[in-house]
Amino acid sequence: MTFLETWKKGFQPSATLRLFTSLPLVVWMILISLFLGLYVGMPAQALIGKFNSGWGNALGEFALILLPSFTLAAVLEARSIQAPPFLSLGVGPVAAAGMVCPDTAYAALSPVAGDRKLPLAFGSYAGFKLLLPAGPLIIATSLGVSGSWILIYSLLIFVPVWLAGTIFAFWAGGSRKDRVKEGGAPARNLSAFLWPFALLSILVLAGIFYDFGFSPLVDFITTPKGALLVTAAISLSMVGPEQRRACVESGMRRTAQLLLIIGAASAFSAFLTAIVPMEKVFASQNGFLVAINLFLLTALLKMLQGSSMATFAAIGPLAAPVVSAAEVSPILAVIAICLGSFVAILPNDSFYWLVRKTALADNSEISAISILAGGAAVQAVTGMAVLFALHAFGLL
Repeated sequence: MTFLETWKKGFQPSATLRLFTSLPLVVWMILISLFLGLYVGMPAQALIGKFNSGWGNALGEFALILLPSFTLAAVLEARSIQAPPFLSLGVGPVAAAGMVCPDTAYAALSPVAGDRKLPLAFGSYAGFKLLLPAGPLIIATSLGVSGSWILIYSLLIFVPVWLAGTIFAFWAGGSRKDRVKEGGAPARNLSAFLWPFALLSILVLAGIFYDFGFSPLVDFITTPKGALLVTAAISLSMVGPEQRRACVESGMRRTAQLLLIIGAASAFSAFLTAIVPMEKVFASQNGFLVAINLFLLTALLKMLQGSSMATFAAIGPLAAPVVSAAEVSPILAVIAICLGSFVAILPNDSFYWLVRKTALADNSEISAISILAGGAAVQAVTGMAVLFALHAFGLL
């Protein structure tokens, strides 16, 4: 028996350690928030008031993003997708952004991706992180950043990141020919799947280049949040009347779950910033140094908890005081956080296992981890290099 086997057999985790590993992240954020308030001697009413104000911070804005996004995702999930294998690589990023989930987009498209499953996986991952209405809009809302120019800059970063992931995937050689025909009845018309994203893009771009202040209604529906609501409402026509309620309820369930995480993270941030003087810690930092710190902080959270959505929910409230205290472009901060969330696709991420079982079934565990974590790291570094170039030339 090896030393490692002996150690594993003899090691019995304590009750405290078992409790720590069994409780979800959201519970620990709530408990730590309350502990921080008690630690600094907050009276009961002040403690509860601080928790309430922190919990409710920006939840309304998140509801306007998540509910229509997840409703649209439910509609798209109700329809299978048909596309030639090569075209599926182009659809993947758009689908992942629109569904606000790389897992769902990959699962929907992988049956028709043939031997291009791994490039599809990295493309879906990049689309979810860098295209609206997913990563950039979620993070911008967390930081209290507005402005449609985030769409333009995130798209500029997305293109080289997407290409880097695709090249790495073909180089890594993880994709394989399907031995067994995978299930799923494809839809008859790809355009029926793509038109919601076209509508969303047209509305948002119209809001960027034209001022619709003369009409409150048009002004609202050409903002990202308003465009999402309109697109989700119209997309319900893609399914039968009997399915529409189920799609809306699916969106409500997924939204409620994420709002719980966001509320806990916001409350935690409220207590943390009340104790730690962020404006003094980061006051001496500016420019790209702040972007690097935000990148590293997000990467650490992503590696610890695995879930990209949980990372987005947790990092926003923690990074908001950093951005407000330091001299940094809000767009630079938003994209740096999105890029930090690329690091890395590990076994604690559900996306890892989805891709592992379909695109990398013939690879060893070490090989699969190296390919998925390595590819995500290549995408993150590529994005940061482009971001630095934009900043260095005064474009951001």
